[in-house]
Amino acid sequence: MTIPAGLRRSALRARRDTGFLAAGVPPHLALVPVWAWAAATSAETGNWLLTASVSAPLILLGTPVLTAAQRARYRALIGVDVPRLTPAAPDRWTWASVVRWLAATRPWRKIGYHLLLGPLLALLELLVLVLAAAGLAGTIAYAWAWALPGGLRQDWFGYLTQLPVYTAAGLLLLGALPWTAWAVARAEARLALGLLGPSRAQRLQERVDQLAVSRTDLIEAVDAERRRIERDLHDGTQQRLVSLAVNLGLAIAGRPDLPSDARDVIARAHLEAKEAIVELNDLVRGLHPAVLEDRGLDAALSGLAARTPLPVRLRVDLEERVAPSVESVAYFVISEALTNATKHANAMRAEVTVRQVGEMLRVRVTDDGLGGADAAAGTGLTGLAKRVGSLDGAFHVSSPVGGPTTITAELPCAR
Repeated sequence: MTIPAGLRRSALRARRDTGFLAAGVPPHLALVPVWAWAAATSAETGNWLLTASVSAPLILLGTPVLTAAQRARYRALIGVDVPRLTPAAPDRWTWASVVRWLAATRPWRKIGYHLLLGPLLALLELLVLVLAAAGLAGTIAYAWAWALPGGLRQDWFGYLTQLPVYTAAGLLLLGALPWTAWAVARAEARLALGLLGPSRAQRLQERVDQLAVSRTDLIEAVDAERRRIERDLHDGTQQRLVSLAVNLGLAIAGRPDLPSDARDVIARAHLEAKEAIVELNDLVRGLHPAVLEDRGLDAALSGLAARTPLPVRLRVDLEERVAPSVESVAYFVISEALTNATKHANAMRAEVTVRQVGEMLRVRVTDDGLGGADAAAGTGLTGLAKRVGSLDGAFHVSSPVGGPTTITAELPCAR
């Protein structure tokens, strides 16, 4: 005889959930003797201080053990993982830090779960187990009735009419057992997630922290890839172009007998090769200047100010080197601001200030150009704002028509 798949799944689910509920009775009733003894002793002696001094440590010591047992039960029997809440201990234990630590760990919720809610859940679990036992007993009513001695069975008035009722009632109880046990198990899981695990706000905060770490890792990976591309271009493609330009120059200088047409072609190729080297140099500096990685932000900005066509007053005040990702963003903010001042604002001079204040790196670029720059207009300033925002920084542009234009970026630089 083949058992239908749906009935087999229901039977397996009922066995799993019933076993889960049966395993929950002992830990749910574990603290009942403690508070029952405390209540009885206090009522008999009136010395509540003595009973509290004995029962309170037992409850406080038993709560972590029972919480771990409940987590193991949920994970092993129904596959529900109750997250562990482990906030970092404060560096210094003061009254304020103790209050914050208690607010983060919320021990009273676990104590309430084991001390007050546990006995109620145990009663509910026992009720489901009793219904399961009654259903099984009713289903096999004919078996245990015919197991009785014949005389005793004959003296049982009405057994022929009662046994079918017992069997039907037992089948109904067993039929309802999978859904009843499932509903109670899921209700317990919801309560455990809310009382034994972190709150919704804490789970959201943990998720935010994880996303912040992932974003930081992504930014560092992109910055490392940008540095790798810069090295490959500088050490590979750029050197090949330089070699090509040198060979073309030698061909022109070493072969005076070349026809004029061939000499013109080689000369044009030589010129284009030198122009390509210049463009590649600009591209390499735009990706990630080598001096920024080797000598830091101060040296990189000094080279940038020297290459800028207009006079740049540069002031850099750094206590120490900041993170590479922060250096990269600060450099590109200043580079883009000076490029805009040169190409679009018709500025005559610019001023760049970089200062570290505590755990914040403040970058300010001011020019005396035409103004009218708008960071929300989809220009390069929008990209700078996004790049600064990727590090949780602040980006501001002040550019009234007629100037001056001031671009400010604040970047957190705590390592």
